[in-house]
Amino acid sequence: MSHTIITTGATRGFGRVAAERVLDGSPEAHLVLLARGTAGTELASDLSRKGYSVTSIPTDLLALGSVRDAADEVAARLDSGELPRLRKLVGNAGALFTNDMTQSRDGFEATFAVNVLANHVLIRRLQERFEAASRIVITVSDAHFGDFRHNKGMMPGPSWTDPTELARISAFPRPETVTAGGIAYSTSKLAAIHLIHEYARRLPSEVDIVGYNPGFVPGTGLTREAGALVRLAMRTIMPLTTLTPLASTQQEAGRRLADVVLGLTPAQSGSYVDRTSEVPSSAQSYDPDRERRLWAVVEDLTRPFTS
Repeated sequence: MSHTIITTGATRGFGRVAAERVLDGSPEAHLVLLARGTAGTELASDLSRKGYSVTSIPTDLLALGSVRDAADEVAARLDSGELPRLRKLVGNAGALFTNDMTQSRDGFEATFAVNVLANHVLIRRLQERFEAASRIVITVSDAHFGDFRHNKGMMPGPSWTDPTELARISAFPRPETVTAGGIAYSTSKLAAIHLIHEYARRLPSEVDIVGYNPGFVPGTGLTREAGALVRLAMRTIMPLTTLTPLASTQQEAGRRLADVVLGLTPAQSGSYVDRTSEVPSSAQSYDPDRERRLWAVVEDLTRPFTS
């Protein structure tokens, strides 16, 4: 039966792989790409030539007004019948900066804005449009564990503080450093998992939400805002890690994300899928008091864009 799938982060990397695999597995679906610049239009044209139903809506995830407008355009098209019923939302876009001093258009710390606030605006603006048996998938990261076993020293662990501080620049020591940027990233992914738990409690029972961890995937667009040396290492050195168990290829990560979206990987609402199976997230990620506090702050920060 025809339905709509909305996705961010589908124009490059494993998100691009996942988009086509989702359409292969659900050929009756209409895919809506939310992407910055012309990338979404180009991908929509490419996929349409292959016989898929695809629409692109220009969206800047660093500007919550743009996210709101994109969600409202989707809602209007759903209400008019231009788009079939909404069944899936994939929040795959992510950002990693080499400092903790980069601001979004709205004055939020940029990593937190993309990895947490943008997804929240999309979900809150569209939550009443989801039909029964719907699924939301948010790409998270094992960086939220903050230990050597999961990160192999490649990413500093999260450092939780009050969410009102996490949403602003310079929340961590030496905010101008790469280390502070890494802490902002891993902390934002911990925040995303906290919110997934809270969404699972608050969304209608027929709408489930799952966090998907692809593992380390070299060569994605995640570090596009990073410095030249970091981007060079990600393009030339880090891909060699896919020959080891430390990393996944883009094809592997994309296929696994598509399996979660399509429901081929069993996962309960509020759960954490590590590559191919549901597993517990970190011990610190289960904290109902922290989750309720985070929810209240995020609701307050995004109210101009969700009301």
